[in-house]
Amino acid sequence: MTAATVLLWRHGQTDYNSGGRLQGQVDIPLNEIGRAQAEAAAEVLARVQPAQILSSDLTRAHATAQALAGRTGVEVGVDERLRERGFGQWEGLTHPEIAERWPEQFVEWENGRHPEGVGAETRGQTGRRIAEAVAEAAAAMDGGVLVVTSHGAAISSGITTLLGLDAEVWRGITGLGNCHWSVLRPNDGSQPAWRVAAHNVGLEGPDFTRGPGIR
Repeated sequence: MTAATVLLWRHGQTDYNSGGRLQGQVDIPLNEIGRAQAEAAAEVLARVQPAQILSSDLTRAHATAQALAGRTGVEVGVDERLRERGFGQWEGLTHPEIAERWPEQFVEWENGRHPEGVGAETRGQTGRRIAEAVAEAAAAMDGGVLVVTSHGAAISSGITTLLGLDAEVWRGITGLGNCHWSVLRPNDGSQPAWRVAAHNVGLEGPDFTRGPGIR
């Protein structure tokens, strides 16, 4: 048994997003634009008739998921493992602020390496907990669509891990825009267990329900 489709949906915009601040696990709510994005995307995603909706416990993701729940009647489950990657002392700061205070660690981060000494979670750690939560929820389903509402860095690392790659060193999955989504499907008994059917899909793209995402 497994879900027929896993849809990974990033939350709508927050003031930290619009202000260029690193959110991490700071619990920032959606702003007015983010709430509108969630409602508009939910109207489209309701067409896929999700069998289960699972969300990060952070407010911005949970509120995004609730917009879909309100249209489908499917209750939102919560899993803390779906939180954004933790960035330790950098959370709430802009890139220029980080570069000024931690110049060496910032260069390491910009070059794809882990910044030591700031309390940040590694991409590998993030990817493993996201992949574990998604795989566990999908395995409990007998077909149907699982919608997972999470965060940009978390989703990228999670997809990488679900594809059998090391999120700490492989950075081939681009980030998602606010309220964009990616779609995974079982890989028909092959390895890795999941394949990407669509990535970073938003309302400005093709009709998701008719395109590569779902049917």
